[in-house]
Amino acid sequence: MLVAPETRDLPTTAQTLTGWLRAQLPEAENLRVDHLEYPQGAGRSHETILFDAAWSINAVRHARSCVVRIKPVRHTVFPDDLFDQQYRVMKLMHELGRVRVARPLWFEADATVLGAPFFIMERVRGRVAVSFPPYAEVGWVREATPAERARMWENGVRQLAAIQSTPIEAAAFLGGPPGAQSGLAQEWNKYERFVDWVSRERPWPVFRRALDRLRANWPANQPPGLVWGDARLGNMMFDDRFEVAAVMDWEQPSLGGALNDLAWWLVISEMMHGARPDRPHLMGMGTREDTIALWSEVTGISAADIEWYEDFTRLKLSLTAVRLGQLKTLPMPDEEALAKRMKVACTTN
Repeated sequence: MLVAPETRDLPTTAQTLTGWLRAQLPEAENLRVDHLEYPQGAGRSHETILFDAAWSINAVRHARSCVVRIKPVRHTVFPDDLFDQQYRVMKLMHELGRVRVARPLWFEADATVLGAPFFIMERVRGRVAVSFPPYAEVGWVREATPAERARMWENGVRQLAAIQSTPIEAAAFLGGPPGAQSGLAQEWNKYERFVDWVSRERPWPVFRRALDRLRANWPANQPPGLVWGDARLGNMMFDDRFEVAAVMDWEQPSLGGALNDLAWWLVISEMMHGARPDRPHLMGMGTREDTIALWSEVTGISAADIEWYEDFTRLKLSLTAVRLGQLKTLPMPDEEALAKRMKVACTTN
């Protein structure tokens, strides 16, 4: 299923990229860009196009499969523009070599080329546990054996944990505004502003009550750490051995603290493959307790107060759902359902 926020004429884009790449590779001859396509079942927030490039230098033929990721201009899911930071954090991850990411190749800030800034990275081959249709119901994850899924789950959690080995000082470019430059204050500030942002079209008192509830129960445990921003199995690519080939979608990174990613992973995992009245737990996938134990063992970080961060995640996800509804002019999420998810009373104005 194609879920790209925007699409464009791909043959025209191939011509544009061919000309642009000639400028990046001045020694290249017979440069060709082809096989452009949009990924299926993923990529809702950024326009992402897959393509192949080939050229010769001194009679030696070169070929590379690539991905171009284009900055959203009209379809903006989040209030913060972190497109440059997204590329820089991927470069940092690639240089450190502890987290498997696609190799970043070029960044173009000139919006006149494709209508917005963009960057190109090397394409990693593998399989993605897509959300549309849900991987727990159909596809290769569903068809895998419990032992294969267990290997995928463990490798995924270990890569999630590896993010916390990133030195904070190396990612100082991710610092937030004055007074909220890092730690939980930064992540909290971001989502307070998100509440203001989605409330411009209509009030959402349920989000104000959720903020009040979280603030009243502020966590004591606030370990520092890098935030990936969308920490879930569906943002990892796996090879045929169920090893992680790449960790993807770094569009909302911060220095907001290690437990934000763990909580996001736990909440999304429960939604996507946890037990429900209409579906049993997907065998082989670690439980919430298994995930916390393995992540804590690898990182050496205490997961105390993780329940608070999980509630914070539910607020984040609810805000994102409302924003996507605004962008696609879809029916808004039911306030009563949002209130139940975020554990606050539902009242009407």
